[in-house]
Amino acid sequence: MGCLTRLFLARFVLLCGDGIGSLRYISTRGRAPVLAFEDVLLTGLASDGGLYVPAQWPEWDERALRSLAGLPYDELAVRVMRPFVGEALDAAAFSVMVRDTYAGFSHAAVAPLVQIDHRLWLMELFHGPTLAFKDYALQLVGRLFDHVLARQGRRVAIVGATSGDTGSAAIEACRDREAVDIVILHPHGRISEVQRRQMSTVLSPNVLNIAVEGSFDDCQDLVKAMFNDGPFREELGLAAVNSINWARIMAQIVYYVAAAVALGAPARRVAFSVPTGNFGNVYAAYAARRMGLPIDHLIIGTNRNDILHRFFRTGQMSREPSVATLSPAMDIQVSSNVERLLFDLFDRSGAEVEAFMADFRRTGRAVVDDDRMAPVRALFLSDRSDDDATVATIAAVWRDSGQVIDPHTAVGVAAARRCPLADESIPVVALACAHPAKFPDAVAATGLPPPLPERLADLHEREERLEVLPNDLRIVQDRIRRHVRSRGLAA
Repeated sequence: MGCLTRLFLARFVLLCGDGIGSLRYISTRGRAPVLAFEDVLLTGLASDGGLYVPAQWPEWDERALRSLAGLPYDELAVRVMRPFVGEALDAAAFSVMVRDTYAGFSHAAVAPLVQIDHRLWLMELFHGPTLAFKDYALQLVGRLFDHVLARQGRRVAIVGATSGDTGSAAIEACRDREAVDIVILHPHGRISEVQRRQMSTVLSPNVLNIAVEGSFDDCQDLVKAMFNDGPFREELGLAAVNSINWARIMAQIVYYVAAAVALGAPARRVAFSVPTGNFGNVYAAYAARRMGLPIDHLIIGTNRNDILHRFFRTGQMSREPSVATLSPAMDIQVSSNVERLLFDLFDRSGAEVEAFMADFRRTGRAVVDDDRMAPVRALFLSDRSDDDATVATIAAVWRDSGQVIDPHTAVGVAAARRCPLADESIPVVALACAHPAKFPDAVAATGLPPPLPERLADLHEREERLEVLPNDLRIVQDRIRRHVRSRGLAA
């Protein structure tokens, strides 16, 4: 696994799903309290502004990986996630939550693999209720919130930002829950109509949708500012469901394990190609590799908002204006989850991570030296697709395989095809992150734009409810405060 693996002295071994005690979580900036799983779930962003990661990584040996072969998705998921939960949740209760999470998905395999050429596979991650990969984590996170809050007798207000799919998945997971109020910010006019309507047509009283006049990065900055405002955070009992929440990463690790085992792991190495803007989804693959999954390479696909592509090529993280593209969930120029990777690159020095992020926030630019970048450059490959290339990829995949893919998936497929591996026998799994019907304009390249599934067939006729607000922290906070107070969740 190289030098990144050797950073840790303590090791856990996952053997056939046995418990490993109480795993603890630490902040990437080193100044927040060390927490157990329940507190990390409800806290989201660390109090020092960092992101929580495991203090020690669970680790699979070959026997443990072989034991996962042939398991139903929910059983495999319990075994993969159990070490992260530890003793925080009763084993039987956790198993029921996981089983119930995936029982409602529309494909029996939950995350099926579809081969599109001699070495490239699609992993379909759009069989959940909102037709996007975010369902695989958030449907579980909603149940975890319910369970923990009921046990603790608490209520929370979830505040999150979305570039398209997180919002609808989070709302679907949290709608009508008694102990939860949920507020989602999205960039006004910069997500698809289907994505917007999947949020705005949910009229449950505990849901508030805010369209911010700005970019996704502006929405994300507003959310982070609210979490860093101690009195506001305490007053409303803020909680997070964005990928800053470790429970999201934990649940996403599962489908990488499922795909690798289905393709022959541990005897066979695999590679993954992940379209990503915020780095959370591909970080889950990195975490799986840290735990022993035989991943040869991780390929990152970006659109014109290519901060990740530039970072892995040059070691420089530099912020540029966000531009609107056909793959709006990736229209991001501040990739929050990179901080978790930086924590490893800086030998788990919270002070160095904090200094790096402070430089980036202050100047819009920060650099990792070549020696520290060397191990991640050996693992991560990257590529960039503009809108023309995205449409061309959608058309080519349809022509060659008969598969219709969404524009985000197309970015990942293009990256997989343009980033050669040293060993061409290694299978590459490209993540199909959303149902193509969510982006009808982009998939028109096939000549056969797919219809929405039956349960969403009337989406365009449903009543909408959302509010457009300026990119102003005080105004947004005041609106959220009024909403939460009207629900009785705050003093």
